[in-house]
Amino acid sequence: MSISGEQLRADIDSGKTGEKVGYPDPATAPLGTDDEAGGARATAYPEEQREVKLTPRRRHARGLAMFLSLGFAVDFCIFVSVLLGAT
Repeated sequence: MSISGEQLRADIDSGKTGEKVGYPDPATAPLGTDDEAGGARATAYPEEQREVKLTPRRRHARGLAMFLSLGFAVDFCIFVSVLLGAT
């Protein structure tokens, strides 16, 4: 079974493929635009090319934990230096 570029774009925009958050992106060109500009007919995309990820990526949570850990370490160093400087 094949899907059109419009359906694939709708799946990406809705967040079904796990590539981005579920919100339309007005800056993206319709899929198949490059094919048409090159003189080839726009073709349907095979179902196998549409990769649906069932589990969301957790890279943002890991980045937040790293940011908070680094902030805590810096705050701790400042606290210790102030404490040692006061004595």
